[in-house]
Amino acid sequence: MSFGYRGRAMRTAAVAAMLAVVSAPVMADEIFYVSGAVGNAVENFKTLVKPWEEATGHTVTMVPMPASTTDQFAQYRLWLAAGSADIDVYQTDVIWAPQLADSFVDLSEVAKDLAPTHFPSIIESQTVGGKLVALPIFTDAPALYYRTDLLEKYGVAVPKTWAELTTAAQTIQDGEKATNPDFWGFVWQGNSYEGLTCNALEWVKSHGGGQIVESDGTVSINNPNTIAALEQAKAWVGTISPGGVLAYQEEEARGVWQTGNAAFMRNWPYAYGLGNGDDSAVKGLFTVTTLPVGKEGDPSAATLGGWNVAVSKYSTKQEAAISLAMYLAGPEAQKQRAIAESNLPTIVSLYDDADIAAAQPIIPQWKDVFLNAVPRPSAPTLGKYAEVSSKFFNAVHATLSGNGSAADNLAALEADLNDLKGDAW
Repeated sequence: MSFGYRGRAMRTAAVAAMLAVVSAPVMADEIFYVSGAVGNAVENFKTLVKPWEEATGHTVTMVPMPASTTDQFAQYRLWLAAGSADIDVYQTDVIWAPQLADSFVDLSEVAKDLAPTHFPSIIESQTVGGKLVALPIFTDAPALYYRTDLLEKYGVAVPKTWAELTTAAQTIQDGEKATNPDFWGFVWQGNSYEGLTCNALEWVKSHGGGQIVESDGTVSINNPNTIAALEQAKAWVGTISPGGVLAYQEEEARGVWQTGNAAFMRNWPYAYGLGNGDDSAVKGLFTVTTLPVGKEGDPSAATLGGWNVAVSKYSTKQEAAISLAMYLAGPEAQKQRAIAESNLPTIVSLYDDADIAAAQPIIPQWKDVFLNAVPRPSAPTLGKYAEVSSKFFNAVHATLSGNGSAADNLAALEADLNDLKGDAW
């Protein structure tokens, strides 16, 4: 499926300046760019980089990775630990900077004019030890997708709490299953991977249960609010959510939703544009809202996501690789990505761009979701975040699967995280 990119934007002086970071090459380089692939990202990437290829004479080959960010991170670490020159530019998750910083080029000087145009908090998240190790290309925060036609059909209000969501999903599911046995009330990402950390962090934070590890390094996960949040989610499995949700990642949830077989879905912005594609069964029948809370007065929480580009210090083509990174983080590429893939820009001014608003009117509305974004505890746990997240999502998955109670699994998780922490992270 493809949107196509209508009305290719004329290059601004700023874009021209970025492309000029690398002067006309004596010999064209082939840049290898590694990225996860969801939706039609690989297809769109070819269109995205074409202006840069034409301007510089270089070419870009995308090396697609599994959709699972957990699998991606493991492979990245292998390549970088080996000092591999096979990959020139890495597309990196917002949480990876502290763990991979030593293997990436410092972009502070080359991006000194571009960086201030981005959300300051995102630039800060990619700065480690005073070095800007990656440039943002789009930001992410998930939302609750819902079928406007079905809420109207069953007289259901947009849910504000998780309990209201449970009731609304069950009501719609009961009605729809009479004619569609494949219909479910709510789909989300329940596989044992980083995506489950994101989902579960939202449940926990929105119930007042904290952020797994707090900003001062305190392990906070074992508390009554977290227990209540996980037990509530466990009750969804096999009732308003299919048993198979415990194997779902983003694309599996989107597949159910986009074929018209779910009332509600938790997912990232990329699914919005795809859901309105010509081959979608739900085109024009849905919108989004902020994720529910535990009870009125609790904080809404949407896991802060987002992707960046980093240049490998082992690349033998660093000049061209830096030029590509600057282009992808710049206004032309971010605008194209917003229009073609409904990705949220990290350049503040693009939220007022008329072309983006016309093509993807949801993007300006996503500001409310973004304002409720909560970071994963990568900053306080530093290089140990991957282990923290793995222990967390495995404990959550065990609970959802019925392998031990939330109370028992969280007590064990608390002990494991404190052992991992030791005297300090």
